[in-house]
Amino acid sequence: MSDAIKHECGIALLRLLKPLEYYKEKYGSSFYGVQKMYLLMEKQHNRGQDGAGLASIKIDMEPGQRYISRIRSNDAQPIQDIFAQINGRISTELQEHPEYLNDIALQKKEIPYIAELFLGHVRYGTFGKNSIESVHPFLRQNNWMHRNLIVAGNFNMTNVKELFQSLVDLGQHPKELADTVTVMEKIGHFLDDEVTDLYQNCKNEGYSKLEASAVIAERLNIPRILERASRNWDGGYAMAGLIGHGDAFVLRDPAGIRPTFYYADDEIAVVASERPVIQTVFNVPFEKVKELEPGSAIIIKKSGAVSIKEVRKPLTKKACSFERIYFQEEAMLKFTKNVRN
Repeated sequence: MSDAIKHECGIALLRLLKPLEYYKEKYGSSFYGVQKMYLLMEKQHNRGQDGAGLASIKIDMEPGQRYISRIRSNDAQPIQDIFAQINGRISTELQEHPEYLNDIALQKKEIPYIAELFLGHVRYGTFGKNSIESVHPFLRQNNWMHRNLIVAGNFNMTNVKELFQSLVDLGQHPKELADTVTVMEKIGHFLDDEVTDLYQNCKNEGYSKLEASAVIAERLNIPRILERASRNWDGGYAMAGLIGHGDAFVLRDPAGIRPTFYYADDEIAVVASERPVIQTVFNVPFEKVKELEPGSAIIIKKSGAVSIKEVRKPLTKKACSFERIYFQEEAMLKFTKNVRN
């Protein structure tokens, strides 16, 4: 008998488009985002059980208030581990501070992961050791909000050494030869470039340094950053990222090797590696969940505006054999079950 099929990593990105009070009133909980992220990740647990991670961004926080949180685990049951820690922290905060219970603004200010923007990842290790340092999401920190970058992906770059050398040629000193670090630093380099150019434009237009921050967030051109960063990427990828002020993106490789699906309405925008996961978690029909076209990126701005942009010219579609076999198996299991019933 052949070896068990190994599935690729899974990603889940969720943006809540309404104030947190809305979800409390409609769904009975201000922890709606955390609850949905658990389901999005758990229903993709087959895609990778070497590790799991979650990052969140709280939008429009005051300076000095924590707005980025991240947790990762390479435990034997990593998804359960990270959400046990998250839910434990939330429960402890509510027990110690009863005044938070019905005050959503205080919950957002004081409790980690009560946020509007989330990125989750389940890892099947194809590069590097199965250590906590290899678990996504990866975080690139900076005191400028727009330069903070969180990255997670389902990908396998075939030219990591070339990409590493391109960073060296830019004058960087990467801390390790790892695919995720290399990709993140490439995006981060062009993010820094874009922010620097926008800051100079704001200065020329007479904005103060404080005023420039909001203008940069509004004008940040995510498709251009991704186009510049991905020019030399060779391989299959669904690359997801969050930027500190609240923009988010997922970019799919030009050959469509890695699967990417999305759904958006007036309450949420969600991206995942599997269509049925979005259908089930948000109770939406098949035709409402769209496949992201090869070479395209879904961009979710801080404002909540959602757009699809072509970043790389599409190539002949070459869905990963792991993905084809996996979904064929799933379809056969469902067919067999229906016949037996």
